[in-house]
Amino acid sequence: MTTVKTDLASHAAEAARFVRDRIPPGGLFAGYEWRISPAPFRIVPEVAREFETLGRVLLQFYRAVNLLYRQSVEGKQPQWVAAWLDGGKPADLIELQRSPAFKNEVPRVIRPDVLLTDSGLSIIELDSIPGGIGLTAWLNQTYAALPGSAFRSSSAGFVQPSQAAHQQQAPVEDREPAVLGGADGMLRGFAGIFGEADTVHIVVAEESATYRPEMVWLAESLGSSKFKVQTSKFDGFKAGDAVYRFFELFDVPNVPNAKMLFAMAREKRVGLTPPPKSFFEEKMLFALLWNRNLRDFWRRELGESFFQRLLKLVPYTWIVDPAPLPPHAAIPELNLTSWQQLKSLSQRQRDLILKVSGYSEEAWGARGVYLGSDLANAEWSAAVDKALKSFDRSPYVLQRYDKPRLVESHYFDFEKNHLIPMPGRVRLCPYYFVAGEGDGARTQLGGVLATVCPADKKIIHGMKEAILAPCAV
Repeated sequence: MTTVKTDLASHAAEAARFVRDRIPPGGLFAGYEWRISPAPFRIVPEVAREFETLGRVLLQFYRAVNLLYRQSVEGKQPQWVAAWLDGGKPADLIELQRSPAFKNEVPRVIRPDVLLTDSGLSIIELDSIPGGIGLTAWLNQTYAALPGSAFRSSSAGFVQPSQAAHQQQAPVEDREPAVLGGADGMLRGFAGIFGEADTVHIVVAEESATYRPEMVWLAESLGSSKFKVQTSKFDGFKAGDAVYRFFELFDVPNVPNAKMLFAMAREKRVGLTPPPKSFFEEKMLFALLWNRNLRDFWRRELGESFFQRLLKLVPYTWIVDPAPLPPHAAIPELNLTSWQQLKSLSQRQRDLILKVSGYSEEAWGARGVYLGSDLANAEWSAAVDKALKSFDRSPYVLQRYDKPRLVESHYFDFEKNHLIPMPGRVRLCPYYFVAGEGDGARTQLGGVLATVCPADKKIIHGMKEAILAPCAV
């Protein structure tokens, strides 16, 4: 037994050093590190199959959202939909996103944030301008290249508790995990969204500078003669170029070349993704999905199967609209007659997340997020008041919180030269890339990033205490 443990420790050390030694000289996240696992995060085949087919559901959801907004503007759907989605946006942005040039355009990168809970998977957000593309591409490539013995042996300690019985049915050495998307799935997926363009500019604004190193690595891996990372001051776009917009629309006033870029895209001189449509950057899209007044629309545009699948995966979400309700009315599911009553819920009743919907510097990186069960009454009341006061400029959403379940994980401590067990909670982020045009567009799963945070962390996001690893099945 001692010999087996020694061999496992030796393999874990070999694998962890293999990963660490291949981190690019410029890093992947500016100023950030993470805990290195000696193996990918193992998921069961059922979850892998869910991810393999989820992309086309989310693409259809984005198409339906696009249609819903357009028809709301035209008066063919309730006008409060466009009013919600346009709230707090400048007039020039609203005019731009309604331009016929972008009529059918949807984001070509789709990344859901998925929690692994006791009741299954829970999609808490959709991100149309996600960080982590280059990082996940590098992780897939690196872990797929792990020496075979280290890859297999060390993975035994990096599984979910529910898989333990299954793990005992056959020796670990007989089951070699496959990284989802493959070694180059992320690279092929990202490259495929730009069609036949000869030059692709990746415009990274200062607000997104943390992610510049991963995009530099991505561009170099794809060929720096075609893929080029640019600053927000670059003005050398040429007709026929493709552009990846790696900045949020709330940040446009701080992006000097945005006006030029949008004008060229509007004139079809360059291809731009994601399109300048702020409603794709709103978390309230899930509140619209759950809104009973829109149920017939979703059924028609998604189909019953996709609609029910999304309702199963997406937790109930509300838009925090301070408009008074009639005396006999109540907020669905909550049975409250006023949002003010949200403040009187006990801590045990507050398994709820309050977060800014979008178009705000607080709408990413776990900022502007409040977990009701984790806050004192005064803090929760202040968060509710903030949400209500912000409705006209930065609406908030409320979402049911299903606590992520504990998973078994390990990371390698290079100072102690030891493999450290870390029970944690995980967020899974599959990356889908949309290639093709119109009805011929299809999604490809490039890879799945697992972010495992220590069990005492309430909100899961990238942090130095987290393990970042690709998913394998």
